[in-house]
Amino acid sequence: MESQFGIANVWTQGDFVTRFVAVLLLAMSLASWIVILVKALDIIQFKKYARAAQSFWHSEDFAAGLGKLGADPGNPFRQLALEGREATAHHRNTKGQLHDSLDVSDWVTGCLRNCIDEFTARLQSGLAILASVGSTAPFIGLFGTVWGIYHALLAIGTSGQSTIDKVAGPIGEALIMTALGLAVAIPAVLGYNALVRGNKSVLIRMNSFAHDLHAYFVTGARVSSSGEAARVLPLKKGA
Repeated sequence: MESQFGIANVWTQGDFVTRFVAVLLLAMSLASWIVILVKALDIIQFKKYARAAQSFWHSEDFAAGLGKLGADPGNPFRQLALEGREATAHHRNTKGQLHDSLDVSDWVTGCLRNCIDEFTARLQSGLAILASVGSTAPFIGLFGTVWGIYHALLAIGTSGQSTIDKVAGPIGEALIMTALGLAVAIPAVLGYNALVRGNKSVLIRMNSFAHDLHAYFVTGARVSSSGEAARVLPLKKGA
């Protein structure tokens, strides 16, 4: 025998507004979990790239360093290294343009920063969905609850039966919508916070790698942890 109470009964007894709220919450939940899973896998992959980037500086030349970064075009560390090389070559070989008023340090800095900014936008894509779901889902669920209670009270008033067993069921079913809203919002908020922390970790490594690349392309040497130039990857013409 099918239960007279519960989520299934909310769906079968609810009107189009109740069903719309339930479907909307379900869609928001699916969107949140898709974003969380996809972005989490991306962060795991980017952290692998970051670990591989440590071996870049233990190569004989720039080409060998690129080989250690792999051939994946989605590797932001490889893209950063290529951007720095192209910026340096462009500044060295092109004359008579506006950027000639900039020294090579400023030019390389700007190009590397643009590359990092593009990657940052890529990292943050999808987080707006989690922020929106986390902030609106509880209120959407609350709206479903208020609407359900309103109709439950109307039905009770029409029937003329106001005993506790007649009131508790419809009111309890309406409150399920609030619980559903919280069930959608909580994973979205937790996922958002976790992804922001993961993105920050990747960007810290990205900025550190860009700093070393800048020193390498401008001076031909990476800056060591002590602040002194450490000779690595001798800069070869046309590298």
